[in-house]
Amino acid sequence: MATQAEVLSARGIGKTVRSGISDLVILQDIDLEVISGEAVAIVGASGSGKSTLLAILAGLDTPTTGSVRLDGSDIFALDEDARAELRGRAVGFVFQSFQLLPALSALENVMLPLELAGRPDAQAQARAMLERVGLAERLGHYPKHLSGGEQQRVALARAFVVQPRVLMADEPTGSLDAASGEAVIQLMFELNAQAGTTLLMVTHDELLAKRCSRIVRLAGGKVVP
Repeated sequence: MATQAEVLSARGIGKTVRSGISDLVILQDIDLEVISGEAVAIVGASGSGKSTLLAILAGLDTPTTGSVRLDGSDIFALDEDARAELRGRAVGFVFQSFQLLPALSALENVMLPLELAGRPDAQAQARAMLERVGLAERLGHYPKHLSGGEQQRVALARAFVVQPRVLMADEPTGSLDAASGEAVIQLMFELNAQAGTTLLMVTHDELLAKRCSRIVRLAGGKVVP
């Protein structure tokens, strides 16, 4: 297990992809350490590599170079099954596009990660989390019958219900209007504080970034001052 102080550590992260007849460098020599309980914003212009970096830190994408330690484990030294188990246990992920399963109700979407983990109390825990995010009256509703803000609250409930060490959010308000976005952000910080979860968020919103305890800036695939 990692020490209490450090929950995530990245060293020398690089990402290069083939584009036509040349290589496209997305990330270059990224070092990052995240302390338990921190709220860290990753900011940068479109194309700066911030979403790619977040995906690598979560083990959803693989780097060309470098290593990531999450909750004490070198995630790219693990096979895919072990990496998925670690991710399911230690990481909650919130996407800009919500990524809810349309054939499942709000309750079933939040139950899913608990069921995959073999939790016998999945329904009770999912119901309680949806009540915490203000959706007690929407348990049986399908995503298409929920507003954007309600869908993102379901996504937050699904991310937090596993009590992850780290919550990663990729532009969590990018698909929402200003009022819905502010409500979701307020809820995210409240849940983060209550659970003691570490927050790692990609955003282009400077005001939102300043609400975090630390800002990491990317430009041209590199961390800049």
